[in-house]
Parts: sequence; C-alpha cells; structure tokens
Amino acid sequence: MRALTWHGKHDVRVDTVDDPEILNPRDAIIKITSTAICGSDLHLYDGYIPTMQAGDILGHEFMGEVVETGPKSTLKKGQRVVVPFTIACGSCYHCGKHQYSACDNGNPADKQDIGQELYGQPMSGLFGYSHLTGGYAGGQAEYVRVPFSDVGPIVIPDGIEDEKVLFLSDILPTGWQAAENAGIEPGDTVAVWGCGPVGLFAVQSAFLMGAERVIAIDHFPHRLDLAKRFGAETINFEESATYEALMEMTGGIGPDAVIDAVGLEAHGFFVDNVIDQIKKSTFLGTDRIHSIRQAIVACRKGGRVSMPAVYGGIVDKFPLGAFMEKGLTLKTGQTSVQHYMPALLNAIIEDKIDTTFLISHRMALEDAPKGYQMFHDNQNEVTKVVLKPDFAAGTVA
Repeated sequence: MRALTWHGKHDVRVDTVDDPEILNPRDAIIKITSTAICGSDLHLYDGYIPTMQAGDILGHEFMGEVVETGPKSTLKKGQRVVVPFTIACGSCYHCGKHQYSACDNGNPADKQDIGQELYGQPMSGLFGYSHLTGGYAGGQAEYVRVPFSDVGPIVIPDGIEDEKVLFLSDILPTGWQAAENAGIEPGDTVAVWGCGPVGLFAVQSAFLMGAERVIAIDHFPHRLDLAKRFGAETINFEESATYEALMEMTGGIGPDAVIDAVGLEAHGFFVDNVIDQIKKSTFLGTDRIHSIRQAIVACRKGGRVSMPAVYGGIVDKFPLGAFMEKGLTLKTGQTSVQHYMPALLNAIIEDKIDTTFLISHRMALEDAPKGYQMFHDNQNEVTKVVLKPDFAAGTVA
C-alpha cells in the first residue's frame, strides 16, 4: 500500500510499504477514505518529538471503511467508522474511569519504558506519533490496523459525508475537552491562545458551554476572522500587547478561564520566546512555553487554566509563583476521545456544531509532503488539509 512515512526533520515521503494485517483478535483493518494533517503532526515534522524512526507511518486523524476484522472485533465489514487517535483497551483502571488517554494497555509493554523514564508513568498508545506512544503505524495511508477496535471506532450513519465527522478523531473532542477543563460557567469570559484547529473548536465549544465572552489570541488574520465567525473578540498579538489588551477588555480583572491551544512551538518575537528558542537550538532546553506563561499571568485570581496544547519536556521560567499566589487551577492531558465521541456525533447530526468551516485544502495522499510543507509554511490560509487516498496525484480541491 501507499503511506506517508517520516525520514527526518522536514523530510516526509509517500512510500510503498507492507499492507497491515490482523495481529490480535480485537483488531480491525480500515480502508482510509479521509485523513487529515494535524497541528501536532508539525511537531514531528519539525523534529521536536523524540523516538521517531525512519519509515514510521504518520497520521492520527482518520476514518474509513472496515474491510477486515479479528474474531473479537465488534465491527462489521462495510461499516464506516471514525477512529480516535488514542488507543485504549477499555478495561484497565483508567479506562474504567473513562480516562482513555491514560490507558495502561494501549502502549505495548516493550515501548513503555521510554515514557516511564521521561514522565514517571508510561504514555498511552497513539496512532502515528513516535515510539514513545507505541510505535503504531498511522492513518495517512491507504489502510491501517486498528487495535482494540471494539472500544475505539465509532460507526457513522449512512448519508453523513466524511468531512462532517472526520474531526471526531481528535481536534473536535480536544477542543471540547479544553473548554470542559476550563470549568466554564454561565457569564464567564474565556481567553483562548491560538486559533489553529483546536483553538477554534475550543472557541466554539466555550460558547456552547455558556461563556458570555470569548477572546481569541493569534497573529494570523484569517484565523482570527474564523474565530470572529463564532462571536469571539480578538487580539492580534503582533498589533497589541496581549496582557494589556486583556486587562483593558476585562476591567483589570483578567479572564475567568484561559485556554492554551498553542503549545511547545510558540511563535512571536518576545524576549522569553527568543531565549527558549536559543536553548532549544543549543540543547539546553526543549519547549517554547511563551503562551502558557502569558495565560497564567493574565488569568484572574481564582481562575482556571486549561492546557490542551502539546508540551514534551522540561521547561524553565514557569510562573509557579503567580500560579500559586493567584490560586489558579490547571487541567491538561491528551484527549480521552472515546468518552466524547457519541455526544459530539449527535451534536454534528443535529447541526449544533460546525466542523467543515475549518477545511481549506483537499489533496491526494500522494501529495501529502506538499500538504505538510504548505501547512507548516502558511498557517494563515492553510487552516486544515484533508488527504484523500482516492484522489489522483496533483488534485487539489
């Protein structure tokens, strides 16, 4: 089959690789009909995430048709399914608490030592996202093996096109969980750093959860315009000082809740960000944490901090004093996608949530390397790239 493979920093290629096979009784094989490039994939593209190996198949946002099942799979051939990016067994301690992204069994035992060493506990399994998270082949391919297929995938009713439901695989539940973790109460003012896909879904979710005001922060004009479409007020951090603008907009109090949807590759010419970049390039540090620093300092006293953004390593200059003295609460973590999928699917069917607004480009799987470069280099116009294995090479829609 054809699949997008990682070969190093800014080097991804569509190669011919072995077709996936059923390895365990609960497996299923999915023929991919739509798969997307995620902002988190750019961390792999930029070489930020460790334990990648040449030839690894990328992609964790995908859906398709069931073509083969193991004897203990609950799926049936011919069903259309969306697959969550988190791989969960459904029966461990954490799955029993619906904390699917903390599953003890999704990450194979021989891969767990890496996370144990880095984080104190092994990470859960994720599709197409390094050997730290299991080394699973991803879904930017013609076919993919889905472990624990009786727990993860959700069956899509007939008549609903892929693009309405594709983002149930990751970014829609992630934006929803981000808003939920912010503990939004009716009448709240919520500030969202980053108007990428997760940030935009967090904006939409915050309003649905009762926020009175949502303030979206970014420097890409088109993305800020998309946030305005849902009723958000906006701050362009290249034109206004974010902290000062937030204080003015909230009468000096600060937002009730803040959401960091930026993560370890924060942009902007700020002193702390430049220092973080120098430390990264000289191996004296890992992540650029400008956005979470700023969110904590701007949040009102007694407020809530939600951090759906990806961070990978040890950081310095974290405003721990401000966090403690202001009495803030922080919630974060990979998304327990399986927990949110049924309700969000119903919300899509009932037209309560719009997802298709985000898609800017549809391309052939064969053109995935170009899609990565476009998404990386032009994040103003390129808001989301959906790859279609059945498109002819060179097709862009």
